[in-house]
Amino acid sequence: KRKLGNLEVSALGLGCMGMSSAYGLPADKGEMIALMRTAVERGITFFDTAEAYGPFANEELVGEALAPVRNQVVIATKFGFDIDPTTGARTGGLNSRPEHIKSVAEASLKRLKTDVIDLFYQHRVDPNVPIEDVAGTVKDLIQEGKVRRFGLSEASAQIIRKAHLVQPVTVVQSE
Repeated sequence: KRKLGNLEVSALGLGCMGMSSAYGLPADKGEMIALMRTAVERGITFFDTAEAYGPFANEELVGEALAPVRNQVVIATKFGFDIDPTTGARTGGLNSRPEHIKSVAEASLKRLKTDVIDLFYQHRVDPNVPIEDVAGTVKDLIQEGKVRRFGLSEASAQIIRKAHLVQPVTVVQSE
């Protein structure tokens, strides 16, 4: 891994959060689109974003940048914070209720300009929603063809095991 400005780049993937939030002012949109397309030309195939980055701005940026090369890349995005999918208003809490996950998936698909999310992560474990319900909801989205794979971020081994019994967990992410 190496740093490219505010971005961490590996041989296979690009974390896009710093392009539009979290690490100071948003970067120039045109420069970030050019960076992502150049990354694809150089063999980067995995792009990681989330509805929370912006909120929404990063998914929109990734969607615009990667639309012309969508068939060459894997796009991961995340759900789990209590962000209104329409307005972007945040409560500061978590929300992994099944109906919210489905709403986030629909909104993310539109922002990412794609018909399927390659990897859909739970951003943070919601203690108010059984992980089996979360995994079951993502399983439904997979069966509907809206999501390909399920991931967990910042989850304990016990949570991962419980989720995996309902829907195989492809990726575990931890800071």
